[in-house]
Order: sequence, then C-alpha cells, then structure tokens
Amino acid sequence: MCCDFFFPQLGGVEFHIYHLAQSLIQLGHSVVVIAHAYGDRIGVRYLTNGLKVYYVPYFVLHRETTFPNVFGTFPMIRNILIREQIQIVHSHGSASTFSLESLFHANTMGLKTVFTDHSLYGFANISAILVNKLLTFALTNTDKVICVSHTCKENMIVRADIPPERISVIPNAVVSEDFRPPQHKKPSDGTITIVVISRLYPNKGADLLTQLVPRICSVHEEVRFLIAGDGPKYVELQQMVESHRLQDRVQLMGSVAHEKVREVMCQGDIYLHPSLTEAFGTVLVEAASCGLLIVSTMVGGIPEVLPKHMTVHAAETSVSSLVEATNEGISLIKSGGIDTSSFHREIFTMYNWLNVAKRTEKVYGNVFRDATPRDKKWVQMVKRFYARDGSWARHLYVLCAIVEYITYIMLEWLYPRDEIDLAPKWPSPRQFH
Repeated sequence: MCCDFFFPQLGGVEFHIYHLAQSLIQLGHSVVVIAHAYGDRIGVRYLTNGLKVYYVPYFVLHRETTFPNVFGTFPMIRNILIREQIQIVHSHGSASTFSLESLFHANTMGLKTVFTDHSLYGFANISAILVNKLLTFALTNTDKVICVSHTCKENMIVRADIPPERISVIPNAVVSEDFRPPQHKKPSDGTITIVVISRLYPNKGADLLTQLVPRICSVHEEVRFLIAGDGPKYVELQQMVESHRLQDRVQLMGSVAHEKVREVMCQGDIYLHPSLTEAFGTVLVEAASCGLLIVSTMVGGIPEVLPKHMTVHAAETSVSSLVEATNEGISLIKSGGIDTSSFHREIFTMYNWLNVAKRTEKVYGNVFRDATPRDKKWVQMVKRFYARDGSWARHLYVLCAIVEYITYIMLEWLYPRDEIDLAPKWPSPRQFH
C-alpha cells in the first residue's frame, strides 16, 4: 500500500488503508505500507498484527503531499519492493504524488499494480487539470482501478480515459462497533442538536454552513449546533457566531480526535453534511451507525451511501435548499416520524471491512488471472504512453518513460537485487489457528 496520507495523520484515506490492510492480514496476506515521514516518525514501524510501515523521509510540499519529482523516489521504492518481496503495489489517492510515482516505478519493475481513487475532481481549474494529467500518466500501465462509488467510477473514466472494464467499485466501510448509539438515551428536554464534523474547507460546504446556521436558529429556538473540525473557514464561523450572538446555541469544538468522534455524534439528533463534492462520505455511515438522521447535499456518491429512510437530501446545492432539507429533518425528529434505533444494526450488515477486503482480494486475483494481462515489457508500455491524447503530453510521457527505464537499468547495475537482504515475514494470523 503506497500513499502520502497515513497515520499519524487522521482522515478517510488513512483509515481506509489501515483497516483494509488489517483485514487483508486477517485473510492471510502479507501487507506493507509505504508513506512519507511524519515529523520524527521516520524509518520502519510496526502497527497492530505486524502491519509494517516504512516512513520514508521526503520533502513535503503542501497538506502532507510530497514534492513531485517523478524519479527521485525510485531508488528507495525499488529497494523496499525487492526487500519485502512485493507482488502487488496498491496505491491510494489522486492527490498523492507519492502514490502515483509508486505506480510508475512498480510498472517499470514489471509488478502488478492496483489504484484506488477516493475523491472526485473537476476539469475547469488548473489544479484539477494538473492532477488529471498526472493520473492519466500513472494509470496508463496500471492493471486495475478501484473506485469507492459508481459516481467516482464515472468521474475516473472521463478524467483518465480508462475503459470501464478495468474499474471495480468497492465502497468504504466502518468499524460499526466503534460507532454504537448510546445505550441510554438522555431524557428529552425538547432540544434538537445538529452535529457537523468536517474539515472546514470551501469544498466541504463551510460557506453554506456559515449562512445556514443563523437562518435555522432564527426559525427554531429549540435547535442548537455542535460543529467539530478545523480549517481556513473556522474564523468565518467564529465571526458568524459572534455577529448573530449565537454563543449559547452554537458550539465550535475545533479539531476532534477520531476516538472522540462517536462521543460527539452521540450528543446529536441530526447529522448535517453540506459538502460540495464527495466521492463516498464515510462520515455519513459513521453518523447513521450512531443513530443520527442524515441531512445532506446530493453531490457525488452521497446518494449511493445510505438508504432513503436514513436521509433527507437537499434538492440543490444551495443555502435555501439545504435550509429546507434541515427544516424537514427537524420536523421528523420533533414529530417522532422516524425511528433511528435500527440504523446501527442495518449499517453493521451493509458495511464491514472484512467484506471490503474480500472484494479487494478478488480484484488482486483478477490481476493475475486476467485473460488479457497488461504486457509490462518496456516497449509495450511506451507504446501505451504514446497512444494517449495530447500532442505535448504523449511526448512528455514517453520521455519520462525513457528516463525511468534508464534509471532502472542503472539501479539494477549499481545495486543488484541479489545483494538486497530480504526481510523476514511477520507470522500470518492463520498460522496460529
């Protein structure tokens, strides 16, 4: 597993990699994670069940993403892949340069490769165009792609020009035991608590939230807000609370540790999700598992995540539409028109990591059993790069492939693989049964 984003940083991609790795270990596989160093966390570390993590010291450019250098990571990645006797390189995240470079290096070495995308990207700004070009380059010779929703799959097909048959849809999951509803509901005093847990960025709907909160509070005196999260829009939320004098009705909690998320959710009746873009939305599953009614936008893969009886969706991505959906959610809670007591049991049957791991395992198997496997000979890979669209892009792709292959030959000569010590494998859990 290769990605810029991993523990100790917390987030959806980080938890996905960790829980998927743990479940694959439980199924008897050997899993190694490669990420960049976080502060003083450098070198090799072991997590639960012998999950081995290589924290490689590379320069971090922005928001825990390493500086894109294409070839600079090759010597270290090659050494680790040979040392750990890796057969499949599974990278995660379009925005992770470390992830995309690892795919490039693994394909050059002739290894099987899989990529999982967790986000949706547009086509209208320079950052999205750049990410899409890098993704197209990295996935040209990648064997299989996994998307977390069908909307994400459609987005991937357009962004990277990949045949649909190479893409599988496998959703995220949650550890439902960690998101149990409270055993004893607190006595109702008529107050309805709306919970928001999100990074406070524009794409997460922080601007919509800033306008929505005072409008809801002016109509419903019994409603209070519990907002957890941090980001560049945090100051604007503070200013909104002060200007509308809502200090006694809106609590800004700032960043909350993941182990405290359930505790925050269990204080609420409604979970509000005003996101402007979302490939899946794991937090929605966590909130529903805690017994909260979900009020959200309908962007991206959100409509695929939960059944209709658990959610109230805003018809449009606007403040007025979201206010209308929130009012409907409040009315359902006040009238007792919805029973959330069965949500946890339903989520447990719908989403679990072992099921996700078994489906991912099938993708790995198909990589080896594919009737028409992707030829990893250098000439064939260069031909695929040249067949890509874009008069300048295809030539740049081919140039990178030539430099990469020359680098590979030099590394094989300077650091022969038979001189690299093989690492001992952690005993599989199946060996103890």
